[in-house]
Formats: sequence, structure tokens, C-alpha cells
Amino acid sequence: MSKMRTDTATAANWLSLGPWIRTSAPFLVLIGLVALIGILKPGFVSIDTLVVVMADTATLFILAAGVTFVVMLGGIDLSNRAGYWAFPAALLAGLAIGCFSGIVHVWLRIPSFIVTLATSGLAAAAALVMSQGRSITIGDTGRSFLSWIIGRFFGVPNVIIVAAAVGGIGILAQCYTAFGRYSTAIGAGEAATWASGVAVNHQKVIAYALSAMLAALAGILLAGRLSSGSPTLATELLLPAIAAVVVGGTAITGGAGGIGRTAIGALIISVVRVGMTFIGVNIFAQQIVFGAVLIMAVAATIDRTKVLIVK
Repeated sequence: MSKMRTDTATAANWLSLGPWIRTSAPFLVLIGLVALIGILKPGFVSIDTLVVVMADTATLFILAAGVTFVVMLGGIDLSNRAGYWAFPAALLAGLAIGCFSGIVHVWLRIPSFIVTLATSGLAAAAALVMSQGRSITIGDTGRSFLSWIIGRFFGVPNVIIVAAAVGGIGILAQCYTAFGRYSTAIGAGEAATWASGVAVNHQKVIAYALSAMLAALAGILLAGRLSSGSPTLATELLLPAIAAVVVGGTAITGGAGGIGRTAIGALIISVVRVGMTFIGVNIFAQQIVFGAVLIMAVAATIDRTKVLIVK
């Protein structure tokens, strides 16, 4: 009898650790990956390399942060010579596209996957037409407007500072605003949130607008770092952005997660990508790894009690 009580107590202790393990898993995975790659390639853990990893993560994180706002609702967003006026113009264009996606989704009741896939196709086609299907190199005059992107502040790349600002604002919005609380509630139980009097459709449109605007900001940073723009340049970031959200611990079915988790997820994706390059993995094989990581992350975070709800 004493042994049975001991076994029961041990099992209860392990069960009580379950939530902590699930919450801490992304951070532990990140530390483990850095340590593993550092053992295989000691040069990886140098300050210079880690700064490069964080700079590369910045654009991915900003893109994934926008996706997080939508995923928290239980949906998914696949859309991702003017001088300084080009920056607000790009952000406003993203905002308009996001609003359009959100309005079509909530008014016509079309699944978010279909709406954003179609919207991204329309935006990509428009970009191809305007650019005549070619990459556009940013000349010396244009680069003078990009100094805030490619510069450094006390040795820290500005893109990292911009990403940190986006992360801080996103965390504050999710934790201390009605929008953040409603987003979690909608993802956890949309019908109950409707019944409580929340304007669910309004919250959804805001989430899609923020997602697209942050995607536009990520595009600005990417173009600034590469000194060129292309209508197909960021296509390869779509899968890593979604992977960063779910690997960080945000449930694909909504209601759990957040921007802070996405930051960890983005770092994991960047460490995997840069680490594979350090180790010598073929660049084309990296997409296989990303796909496998995404499947495992979705399997671990999906709430199977909600899979019958169309999002």
C-alpha cells in the first residue's frame, strides 16, 4: 500500500510538471540547439555569429509577429522614388490589404486560409505587374534613405532594435489591451466570446490589418538590407514565419501563445537555418527540415477538441 501511494505521488508530481514543460519547451529547445551546434562547430557561439543570427531573425520575427495576431484568433494569414514617403506608403498598402482580407473573411464567412491565399496572390500579381517581373536595385540615392535600416546603434544592428520594439509593443498590446484579451478569448471559444457581447468581427479585422502591416514592415527591412526589391523575394519566408509561430508554442487552433513565444520560435528557426549552413547541410534540404519541424509543432500544439470548427 505504501509503495502504491509513493507511485501515485510520483505520477502526480510528473503531471504537475507537464504545463511547465510545455511552456518552457521552446526555450529549452533553443538552448539545446545552440549548445549542440556550438559543440559541432565552436565558431557558431561567437558574439559576431550570434549577432548575425539575431539580425537575420529580426525580419522573420516581425513577419511572424503579425501572423501571431491572426493565429491567436484561430485563423491563419498566408498573405504576407518617393524618398521617405515610400515607408508610410508601404505600411499603408499592407494595412489596406490586411483590412481587405479581414473584411472579406468576416463578411463573406470565407475561411481565413482561402481569403489570405487569394489576397496574397492578388498582391503578388500586382507587384509583378508594377515591377515588370524583375528585381529592382536600390541605387545610391535610395540607399541614403535606408541608413536607419542598415546602420548600427552602439554596435547593435538597427534591425534588431526595430524587432525588439515591435516585440515589446506586441507583448504590451496582447497583455494590457482589450484587443489582446479579446484575441485570446476568441481563439479559446469564439461562440462564447460572441455571447459575451464582444464585437468579434471588429477584432478579427484589426488582427488581419496588424498582420499585413507588420508584413509590410518586414518587407521594408528586407529590401533595405539587400538594397533591392523583388515581388518574389519574401516567398521563402512564408513557411519559416508560420513555423516560428507554432514552434514558439502558439497553438494553431488559437487561444494560447503570444508574441514572446514567437520571438523564441523565430530564434529557433534562425538557429536551425544558420546552424545547418554551418554544419554543411544542403540549402535545398533546409525546406524539408522546416516542413518536418512545422508538422511536429502543429501536432504538439493543436487543440483536437476544436478541429471541427472551420477557421
